[in-house]
Amino acid sequence: MKLSFCAADDLKQSLAVLDAFIRKEDTVSLIDRAIEICADSIKNGGKVISAGNGGSMCDAQHFAEELTGRYRADRPSLAAVAVCDPSHLTCVGNDYGFDYVFSRFIEGMGMKGDVFLGISTSGNSKNIIEACKAARKKGMKSVCLLGKDGGNLKDLCDLPIIVAHDGFADRIQEVHTMVIHIMIRGIEELCC
Repeated sequence: MKLSFCAADDLKQSLAVLDAFIRKEDTVSLIDRAIEICADSIKNGGKVISAGNGGSMCDAQHFAEELTGRYRADRPSLAAVAVCDPSHLTCVGNDYGFDYVFSRFIEGMGMKGDVFLGISTSGNSKNIIEACKAARKKGMKSVCLLGKDGGNLKDLCDLPIIVAHDGFADRIQEVHTMVIHIMIRGIEELCC
C-alpha cells in the first residue's frame, strides 16, 4: 500500500507555517502579553476558562490540566478550567443551541478579573464569538488563539494571537499547541 502524500512534504509545510508565525513582528510580544494577562488573573484570585471545538477543545483541556496539574515544576495547582463537560455541552446545546455552549458557562462560572482563552482555527467559531461577548459583559479579558486571517474574533477579543495559514486546520493547531506550551511555562514561572 502506497500513501497518496509524502510525509516529508507535510513536515516541510509544518515548518513553513511555524517559521512564518515566528517571523511575524509581534508574535513574541503577543505571547508574552497573553502570559501576563493569565498570570495576573491567577495571582489575583482569578482563573482561566478555556474553550474550543474538536481538536481545539483538546488543546483547551490540555492547557487547563497542565495548570491544575503539573507541567515542568512541582508547584501549587493553578486555577484553570476547560469547558468540556458533556452534560453541560449537551444541555445547553439542546436548550439554547450549540452557539451558546461556552457563553452560558462563562455567564455562570466567570467572574470579573478572570480570563477567557478561546481557540478557533477559523477565527469564526460562533460559540467562541458568543463566549468573548459574555466574557466582556462579566469584566473578563479574552485571549484567542486564531488561524487564517483571525476572522471575526480578532476584533472581538482583547488579545488575538493569529497563525496566518489558509490551508488545513491541522497546521494551525500544531502552532497553537506550541503557543499553549509556552503560555503554560510562562504562567507557571510568573505564578510560582
